[in-house]
This record gives sequence, C-alpha cells and structure tokens, in this order.
Amino acid sequence: MEKELKYVDMVEQPIAMHPKKFGLWLFLVTIVMIFAGLTSAYIVRQSEGNWLEYDLPSIFWFSSAIVIISSIFLQYAYSSAKKDNLMGLRIGITLAVLFGLGFLVSQWYSWVALVDENVFFVGNPSGSFLYVFTGLHAVHLISGVIFLIIVLISTYRYKVHSKSLDTLEMATTFWHFLAALWLYLFMFLLLNH
Repeated sequence: MEKELKYVDMVEQPIAMHPKKFGLWLFLVTIVMIFAGLTSAYIVRQSEGNWLEYDLPSIFWFSSAIVIISSIFLQYAYSSAKKDNLMGLRIGITLAVLFGLGFLVSQWYSWVALVDENVFFVGNPSGSFLYVFTGLHAVHLISGVIFLIIVLISTYRYKVHSKSLDTLEMATTFWHFLAALWLYLFMFLLLNH
C-alpha cells in the first residue's frame, strides 16, 4: 500500500497594518527627517564660527523629567486598557495630559530664561536654532496633547478597551516618540553646545 503525498500550498498572509497606523509611522519618519536636517544644519553652522556661547536653561532637566513621567503614565493607561481597567486607563491618560501640559509650561519658562540671558530668536543663529528646536517640538507636543484628550473623551464613551486599542496604541506611539525626540534634542544640545 503506497501512500500519496499531497503538496499543499501555504497561502502567506500579507503583512497588514491599520491604514491610520501606517499614516502615523509615515508622519513620524517625516518628523525624524526634519529634526535630522535641523541638527545637521546646527552642526554645520556652528563650525562656521560667530556662535554665541550661553548656558542652556536648567529647566530643560526638569522638563525632561516631566516628559518621561508623562510617558510612564501613558504606558500605565495602555496597560490598563489591555486589562479592561477603565479607571486606570482614564487616570493614566489624564495624568499624561497634565504632565504634557506641564512640559509645555516648562518650555515657555525655558524661553523666558533664554530672554533673561539675552538670547533671542533673532540675532545669533545659536539662539535661533534653540528656539526652532524647542518651538517645533512644542507644536508637535500640542498635537500630541490634543490627540490624548480625544482618546480620553473616547474612554468616557467606552470606545477604548481591550478589544479596541488602535487609537490608544497610536496615541501612545506618538507620545513615546515625542518624549524620545525631546531627550534626543536635549542630549544633542548638551553635547554640541
């Protein structure tokens, strides 16, 4: 008795990603390219000379801690959503939003500190770059806070839970990206200032 072997084609599942998540990743890549270009321009311009030397505002250390804490709270919210812990989800997002707003306030005070040191947007390029870095990051962070508020509202409408995490995942990815971007910018400025 002979056994027949059958060849069965395995149909490979294409790699699929939610279109909005794909759009978010494309957006993150464009932000990386913008800041890579700006930091490269900073290094090139700094090497040309005529560069104002000044101390970075010490509040940058405080704002770095704030953005890390907000990311931790958002990760807590995400973990809570995966467990259907609605109260933890709401608390985590609310605290992430509040710390995000605190980060924006700390950035405003960093600009006040720069003005006190006679470092202005107009004038020497070293000051201009710092205002552009922090201002452009703040614009993205404002959009991140708005995104988090939208997700928070969705939690009160019971639209975010363990079976519906797409929006929260995107908000978490964006927020963690913004935190990492700030830490990169701060370290870059510390090392190249």
